[in-house]
Amino acid sequence: MDAIHTLYGEVPKTIYDACKHLKLLVLDVDGVLSDGFIYLGNAGEELKAFNVKDGYGIKAISQCGVDVAVITGRSSKIVESRMTALNAKFIIQGEEDKYQALRNLMAQAGITQSQVASIGDDMPDLGLFKLSHIKVAVKDAHPFVKQQANFVTTLNGGRGAVREFCDLVLQAKGVLNISHGASI
Repeated sequence: MDAIHTLYGEVPKTIYDACKHLKLLVLDVDGVLSDGFIYLGNAGEELKAFNVKDGYGIKAISQCGVDVAVITGRSSKIVESRMTALNAKFIIQGEEDKYQALRNLMAQAGITQSQVASIGDDMPDLGLFKLSHIKVAVKDAHPFVKQQANFVTTLNGGRGAVREFCDLVLQAKGVLNISHGASI
């Protein structure tokens, strides 16, 4: 736990220990994987910026036995493309009832609440929190969402918050080597 403490600060032991048993990380997109801004081009195309550090973290935890899912209320080809490139196992878009979407996913995958973490930033993500053992809010999440979380990142959404949590998971699972990268 020393590496994570050095990099990001104090982590509650209960969260660290729960990360050892994590099998599913569920992510919101806008405000978590992106900065929450929606960029529109002159031709009406939608653009999103994703942090490559978050991408590395997603790939790394996927390689150590943690499935990654995105559940988002919006639909876009950009999200499909990016999450496919990162080998996210589950991509659920256009789903406003995130609670039901996660409930169905957990039943399909045979995963229990004690094996689930979710990262959110705003009110629609509270449905994910209801079914997650580890409830993560990004630093710039809505204040009420941060109150409902049992872990708040030191970094903002779209600015490495997902990577921060992935590093915590990698450390808990014994595969984070900050001098050489993840030893996966």
